[in-house]
Amino acid sequence: MWAQTQPQQVRVEPVHDSGQSLTGAFEGWFANPDGTFSLLFGYFNRNATEELDIPIGTNNKMEPGGPDQGQPTHFMPRRQWGMFTVTVPQDFGKKRVTWTLTANGITTSIPGNLETLWELAPFKDATGNTPPFIGFSNKGPFVQGPAGTSTALQASAGAPMDLPLWVADDASVIAGATRPRTPAVVLTWSKFRGTGNVTFANPLPVVVESSEFAAPPKTAFQGKASATVTFSEPGDYILHVVANDWTGEGGRGFQCCWTNGQVRVSVTAAAKK
Repeated sequence: MWAQTQPQQVRVEPVHDSGQSLTGAFEGWFANPDGTFSLLFGYFNRNATEELDIPIGTNNKMEPGGPDQGQPTHFMPRRQWGMFTVTVPQDFGKKRVTWTLTANGITTSIPGNLETLWELAPFKDATGNTPPFIGFSNKGPFVQGPAGTSTALQASAGAPMDLPLWVADDASVIAGATRPRTPAVVLTWSKFRGTGNVTFANPLPVVVESSEFAAPPKTAFQGKASATVTFSEPGDYILHVVANDWTGEGGRGFQCCWTNGQVRVSVTAAAKK
Protein backbone atom coordinates (compact mmCIF):
# COMPACT_ATOMS: atom_id res chain seq x y z
CA MET A 1 0.00 0.00 0.00
CA TRP A 2 1.40 3.35 -1.03
CA ALA A 3 1.59 6.00 1.62
CA GLN A 4 0.62 9.45 0.43
CA THR A 5 3.20 12.01 1.46
CA GLN A 6 2.70 15.73 1.65
CA PRO A 7 5.44 18.09 0.45
CA GLN A 8 7.20 19.95 3.21
CA GLN A 9 6.05 23.52 3.63
CA VAL A 10 8.77 26.14 3.68
CA ARG A 11 8.02 28.64 6.39
CA VAL A 12 8.57 32.20 5.17
CA GLU A 13 8.97 34.75 7.92
CA PRO A 14 6.87 37.88 7.40
CA VAL A 15 8.60 41.20 6.99
CA HIS A 16 8.37 43.25 10.17
CA ASP A 17 8.30 47.01 10.34
CA SER A 18 10.68 47.10 13.31
CA GLY A 19 12.44 45.09 16.00
CA GLN A 20 14.45 42.89 13.66
CA SER A 21 18.18 42.33 13.26
CA LEU A 22 20.83 43.95 11.09
CA THR A 23 23.55 42.08 9.21
CA GLY A 24 26.59 43.36 7.39
CA ALA A 25 27.02 42.03 3.85
CA PHE A 26 30.43 41.27 2.38
CA GLU A 27 29.98 41.83 -1.34
CA GLY A 28 33.51 40.83 -2.39
CA TRP A 29 36.88 42.43 -3.15
CA PHE A 30 38.74 44.07 -6.01
CA ALA A 31 42.33 45.08 -6.67
CA ASN A 32 43.47 48.71 -6.72
CA PRO A 33 46.07 50.19 -9.10
CA ASP A 34 48.52 50.79 -6.23
CA GLY A 35 48.63 47.09 -5.28
CA THR A 36 46.23 47.33 -2.33
CA PHE A 37 42.80 45.71 -2.25
CA SER A 38 39.33 47.03 -1.45
CA LEU A 39 36.84 44.96 0.53
CA LEU A 40 33.31 45.99 -0.40
CA PHE A 41 30.56 45.93 2.23
CA GLY A 42 26.84 46.60 2.29
CA TYR A 43 24.20 45.54 4.79
CA PHE A 44 20.73 44.06 5.27
CA ASN A 45 18.38 45.76 7.72
CA ARG A 46 15.57 43.24 8.11
CA ASN A 47 13.11 45.93 9.13
CA ALA A 48 10.69 47.31 6.57
CA THR A 49 10.51 50.82 8.05
CA GLU A 50 12.80 51.09 11.09
CA GLU A 51 15.96 53.08 10.49
CA LEU A 52 18.70 52.21 12.95
CA ASP A 53 21.41 54.42 14.46
CA ILE A 54 24.33 52.48 15.92
CA PRO A 55 27.40 54.51 16.97
CA ILE A 56 30.91 53.22 16.38
CA GLY A 57 31.91 51.05 19.34
CA THR A 58 30.91 47.74 20.87
CA ASN A 59 27.75 47.46 18.78
CA ASN A 60 29.29 48.60 15.50
CA LYS A 61 32.91 47.63 15.06
CA MET A 62 35.37 46.31 12.50
CA GLU A 63 38.30 44.20 13.62
CA PRO A 64 41.24 44.16 13.48
CA GLY A 65 42.25 47.76 12.94
CA GLY A 66 38.95 49.23 14.13
CA PRO A 67 36.53 49.77 15.53
CA ASP A 68 36.11 52.56 12.95
CA GLN A 69 36.96 51.71 9.35
CA GLY A 70 34.50 53.99 7.61
CA GLN A 71 31.33 51.94 8.08
CA PRO A 72 27.92 53.61 8.43
CA THR A 73 26.30 54.40 11.76
CA HIS A 74 22.87 55.01 10.23
CA PHE A 75 21.14 52.07 8.57
CA MET A 76 18.30 52.36 6.09
CA PRO A 77 15.63 49.63 5.87
CA ARG A 78 16.17 46.45 3.82
CA ARG A 79 19.09 45.59 1.54
CA GLN A 80 21.68 48.26 0.81
CA TRP A 81 24.31 47.15 -1.71
CA GLY A 82 28.03 47.98 -1.62
CA MET A 83 27.93 51.11 0.54
CA PHE A 84 31.62 51.45 1.43
CA THR A 85 35.04 49.90 1.04
CA VAL A 86 37.84 48.98 3.45
CA THR A 87 41.33 49.16 1.96
CA VAL A 88 43.76 46.40 2.95
CA PRO A 89 47.49 46.15 2.10
CA GLN A 90 49.10 44.16 -0.68
CA ASP A 91 50.33 41.52 1.80
CA PHE A 92 46.90 41.01 3.40
CA GLY A 93 46.95 37.35 2.35
CA LYS A 94 44.47 35.11 4.18
CA LYS A 95 43.63 37.60 6.92
CA ARG A 96 40.11 38.81 7.58
CA VAL A 97 38.30 42.00 8.48
CA THR A 98 35.17 41.23 10.50
CA TRP A 99 32.22 43.61 10.87
CA THR A 100 30.16 43.04 14.01
CA LEU A 101 26.76 44.70 14.51
CA THR A 102 24.28 44.53 17.38
CA ALA A 103 20.75 45.74 16.68
CA ASN A 104 17.57 45.12 18.65
CA GLY A 105 19.51 42.79 20.96
CA ILE A 106 20.82 40.57 18.15
CA THR A 107 24.53 40.39 17.29
CA THR A 108 25.81 39.35 13.87
CA SER A 109 29.32 39.21 12.41
CA ILE A 110 30.43 39.04 8.79
CA PRO A 111 34.06 38.50 7.66
CA GLY A 112 35.67 40.03 4.59
CA ASN A 113 38.61 38.32 2.92
CA LEU A 114 40.53 37.91 -0.33
CA GLU A 115 39.35 34.42 -1.24
CA THR A 116 39.30 33.93 -5.01
CA LEU A 117 35.57 33.18 -5.14
CA TRP A 118 34.83 36.67 -3.82
CA GLU A 119 36.77 38.61 -6.47
CA LEU A 120 34.66 41.29 -8.17
CA ALA A 121 34.79 43.23 -11.41
CA PRO A 122 32.90 46.38 -10.32
CA PHE A 123 34.22 48.60 -13.14
CA LYS A 124 33.03 46.52 -16.13
CA ASP A 125 30.54 43.68 -16.36
CA ALA A 126 30.49 40.80 -18.83
CA THR A 127 28.61 42.90 -21.39
CA GLY A 128 31.12 45.78 -21.25
CA ASN A 129 28.86 48.02 -19.18
CA THR A 130 30.63 50.39 -16.76
CA PRO A 131 29.45 52.42 -13.73
CA PRO A 132 28.27 56.02 -13.98
CA PHE A 133 30.67 58.89 -13.33
CA ILE A 134 29.73 61.43 -10.67
CA GLY A 135 31.25 64.74 -9.66
CA PHE A 136 30.41 67.36 -7.06
CA SER A 137 31.46 70.14 -9.45
CA ASN A 138 30.84 70.70 -13.14
CA LYS A 139 34.62 70.69 -13.51
CA GLY A 140 35.05 67.36 -11.71
CA PRO A 141 36.89 65.38 -10.69
CA PHE A 142 34.60 62.68 -12.04
CA VAL A 143 34.89 59.28 -10.38
CA GLN A 144 33.23 55.94 -10.99
CA GLY A 145 32.93 52.72 -8.99
CA PRO A 146 32.09 51.65 -5.44
CA ALA A 147 35.15 53.26 -3.80
CA GLY A 148 33.60 56.51 -4.94
CA THR A 149 34.46 60.12 -4.28
CA SER A 150 33.90 62.61 -1.48
CA THR A 151 33.63 66.31 -0.73
CA ALA A 152 33.15 68.52 2.34
CA LEU A 153 30.54 71.22 2.91
CA GLN A 154 29.23 73.44 5.70
CA ALA A 155 25.62 74.03 6.68
CA SER A 156 23.46 75.57 9.39
CA ALA A 157 20.96 73.58 11.42
CA GLY A 158 17.41 74.05 10.17
CA ALA A 159 18.47 75.72 6.92
CA PRO A 160 17.97 73.76 3.66
CA MET A 161 21.17 73.09 1.71
CA ASP A 162 21.44 72.19 -1.97
CA LEU A 163 23.38 69.12 -3.07
CA PRO A 164 24.18 69.46 -6.79
CA LEU A 165 25.68 66.49 -8.61
CA TRP A 166 26.93 66.08 -12.17
CA VAL A 167 26.54 62.67 -13.80
CA ALA A 168 27.77 60.89 -16.94
CA ASP A 169 27.29 57.30 -18.13
CA ASP A 170 28.10 55.08 -21.09
CA ALA A 171 24.45 53.91 -21.35
CA SER A 172 25.89 50.58 -22.50
CA VAL A 173 23.76 47.58 -23.43
CA ILE A 174 24.47 44.28 -25.15
CA ALA A 175 24.92 44.69 -28.90
CA GLY A 176 21.54 44.45 -30.61
CA ALA A 177 19.60 44.82 -27.36
CA THR A 178 17.37 47.70 -26.32
CA ARG A 179 17.90 49.42 -22.98
CA PRO A 180 14.87 49.14 -20.69
CA ARG A 181 12.70 52.22 -20.42
CA THR A 182 14.33 53.35 -17.22
CA PRO A 183 16.35 56.50 -16.50
CA ALA A 184 19.96 56.32 -17.64
CA VAL A 185 21.08 57.01 -14.06
CA VAL A 186 19.12 56.92 -10.80
CA LEU A 187 20.47 58.78 -7.75
CA THR A 188 19.60 57.96 -4.15
CA TRP A 189 20.66 60.11 -1.19
CA SER A 190 20.65 58.89 2.43
CA LYS A 191 22.15 59.61 5.81
CA PHE A 192 25.35 57.65 6.46
CA ARG A 193 26.49 59.14 9.79
CA GLY A 194 25.39 61.84 12.21
CA THR A 195 23.60 62.27 15.53
CA GLY A 196 20.70 64.46 14.40
CA ASN A 197 17.86 63.94 11.97
CA VAL A 198 18.54 64.43 8.28
CA THR A 199 15.63 65.28 5.99
CA PHE A 200 15.88 65.15 2.20
CA ALA A 201 13.22 67.04 0.30
CA ASN A 202 13.94 64.86 -2.73
CA PRO A 203 16.15 61.86 -1.89
CA LEU A 204 15.74 60.53 -5.46
CA PRO A 205 16.38 63.67 -7.54
CA VAL A 206 15.74 63.43 -11.26
CA VAL A 207 18.87 63.64 -13.42
CA VAL A 208 18.18 66.20 -16.13
CA GLU A 209 20.17 65.74 -19.32
CA SER A 210 22.77 68.48 -19.82
CA SER A 211 25.78 69.04 -22.04
CA GLU A 212 26.94 72.17 -20.22
CA PHE A 213 29.96 70.56 -18.59
CA ALA A 214 33.10 68.73 -19.62
CA ALA A 215 32.01 65.13 -19.10
CA PRO A 216 34.43 62.19 -19.14
CA PRO A 217 35.10 60.70 -22.59
CA LYS A 218 33.18 57.71 -23.96
CA THR A 219 29.98 58.66 -22.14
CA ALA A 220 26.68 58.76 -23.99
CA PHE A 221 24.59 60.46 -21.30
CA GLN A 222 25.43 63.60 -19.32
CA GLY A 223 23.20 65.23 -16.75
CA LYS A 224 22.79 67.18 -13.53
CA ALA A 225 20.61 66.70 -10.46
CA SER A 226 20.13 68.60 -7.22
CA ALA A 227 18.78 67.38 -3.92
CA THR A 228 17.94 69.49 -0.86
CA VAL A 229 18.81 68.46 2.71
CA THR A 230 18.08 69.89 6.16
CA PHE A 231 19.83 68.99 9.44
CA SER A 232 17.98 69.07 12.74
CA GLU A 233 20.94 69.96 14.94
CA PRO A 234 24.62 70.92 14.86
CA GLY A 235 27.28 68.25 14.47
CA ASP A 236 29.35 66.32 11.98
CA TYR A 237 27.46 64.34 9.37
CA ILE A 238 28.21 62.14 6.37
CA LEU A 239 25.70 61.84 3.55
CA HIS A 240 25.78 59.01 1.03
CA VAL A 241 24.74 59.10 -2.60
CA VAL A 242 24.65 56.13 -4.94
CA ALA A 243 24.36 56.41 -8.72
CA ASN A 244 22.87 53.29 -10.32
CA ASP A 245 22.73 52.85 -14.06
CA TRP A 246 19.89 51.02 -15.84
CA THR A 247 20.96 47.66 -14.33
CA GLY A 248 19.49 48.80 -11.01
CA GLU A 249 20.42 48.31 -7.38
CA GLY A 250 23.31 45.91 -6.96
CA GLY A 251 23.63 45.63 -10.73
CA ARG A 252 20.99 42.87 -10.68
CA GLY A 253 23.15 41.14 -8.08
CA PHE A 254 26.26 41.09 -10.30
CA GLN A 255 28.11 43.80 -8.30
CA CYS A 256 28.41 46.21 -11.23
CA CYS A 257 27.62 48.96 -12.14
CA TRP A 258 27.16 51.74 -9.57
CA THR A 259 29.14 54.59 -8.04
CA ASN A 260 29.21 55.85 -4.46
CA GLY A 261 29.78 59.35 -3.17
CA GLN A 262 30.05 60.85 0.28
CA VAL A 263 29.51 64.40 1.50
CA ARG A 264 30.98 65.32 4.87
CA VAL A 265 28.97 68.17 6.35
CA SER A 266 29.93 70.31 9.33
CA VAL A 267 26.65 71.69 10.67
CA THR A 268 26.69 74.74 12.91
CA ALA A 269 23.94 76.14 15.10
CA ALA A 270 21.34 78.27 13.42
CA ALA A 271 22.15 81.96 13.46
CA LYS A 272 20.26 83.91 16.11
CA LYS A 273 17.84 86.49 14.77
